[in-house]
Amino acid sequence: MGWRLAADAVLIAHLAFILFAIFGGLAVLWRRWLLWLHIPTLAWATLVMLNGWLCPLTPLEIELRQLAGDAGYQGSFIAHYLLPLIYPPGLTRPVQILLGAGVFGFNLLVYGGLLWRIRRRRKTTGS
Repeated sequence: MGWRLAADAVLIAHLAFILFAIFGGLAVLWRRWLLWLHIPTLAWATLVMLNGWLCPLTPLEIELRQLAGDAGYQGSFIAHYLLPLIYPPGLTRPVQILLGAGVFGFNLLVYGGLLWRIRRRRKTTGS
């Protein structure tokens, strides 16, 4: 039971990491100090997606599931849990690169909007 709970905790942490990588720029609009957490998260997630790397949380979760007596699974966290939910079957490398670039581009737009707001505020208070 303990190994299964540990595997579930890793699964939840992995999902939270992915969601923060995607939407963390929006959280930065709310709390600017999150920038220092989001930038490295976004960088890592982008590198993993663009290079086709396996996130270290995936083998950790698989190992914990096997220790719990479960079969585990093959492949990445995204392929096992999220692919069936949000991506069509047969995720290809070009689609994976496009998704990684999309997440990065989305956050660039968010940060561009944040910089624009900061500059605009400085101009109105500085005048």
